[in-house]
Amino acid sequence: MDKILHITSGGVLTAYLKELQIEGEIVTWQEMLCEGPTLEIVHSEALITERSKFLNEFYDVELDLKKIDFALSQLDNANDRYDEVVLWFEYDLFCHINMLAVLNLLRQKDISLPTYLVCSGRVSGSNELKGLAELSSGQLMAHYKNKVRLTDDDLELATTLWNIYCGIDHNLFKPYIVKTSSFKYMNNCLKAHLERFPDSETGLNLLETNIIKIIKENDIKSKHHLLGYALNYQGFYGFGDLQLNRIIEDLSPFYTVSEDGITLNRQGHIISSGKRNALKKLKSNMVYGGIKKYNFQFSKTENKLITSPLYVD
Repeated sequence: MDKILHITSGGVLTAYLKELQIEGEIVTWQEMLCEGPTLEIVHSEALITERSKFLNEFYDVELDLKKIDFALSQLDNANDRYDEVVLWFEYDLFCHINMLAVLNLLRQKDISLPTYLVCSGRVSGSNELKGLAELSSGQLMAHYKNKVRLTDDDLELATTLWNIYCGIDHNLFKPYIVKTSSFKYMNNCLKAHLERFPDSETGLNLLETNIIKIIKENDIKSKHHLLGYALNYQGFYGFGDLQLNRIIEDLSPFYTVSEDGITLNRQGHIISSGKRNALKKLKSNMVYGGIKKYNFQFSKTENKLITSPLYVD
């Protein structure tokens, strides 16, 4: 019987697979590389240092180095220990950036085993995109049965995209938004990535615009209530509580919290009407891979990133 190495997108999915008694050994990938600095060499002391600083500054989270070392040890001598690798990653940007890192880590460790992808998203009979852990056991096993073997072209694409993400010119993603590959949702994720830079007209990115719209159009009782809306209506981002709570806090100049709930303040109404650019009110050192969020804006008319007029090197 084949010896299988499974690499999952998180602890919840790992627990689900163990409950289903999936044959093989499981490695859990628990980083969130869609935010913060990244380097082309996926595992290095330099990257661990950068990630530790980022996670501590933005989320007051410490990297668990023991878990990292244990996960990486499971990849040692993989060519001799396993017959194939199965990746379990979902349709969203959060998972796809992590997946690109994993595929590049496998290549950097010279792991040349047949590699398969199990990816959730659109499910027959549902209008909503589904995460793997949201599937029934029958649906999950059907996804596993129909896993896709990644081709050499797919693996080369993953290397190219990871290198672009770690680099300084994210407009290089544009040709790949329309490229066909075994990564069914990659096109959507790349487009979503470019649209999380500030819009050149409003100063808000797609997620921020959506949260302002939610406050404006709904009777929001609390930040927790707002978080629930933001989690359910975020499209292809796949962000969790930590990330969306941070974004909600970043937008605090535009809303008021009272006993009656959350409402847009005067600045918020001006911003939501498109009469003023929000950029000067927003401050963050957020980095996406190799570039700073506020050094660039997304121009819808040019359909690309442009240098921000507020750019400071």
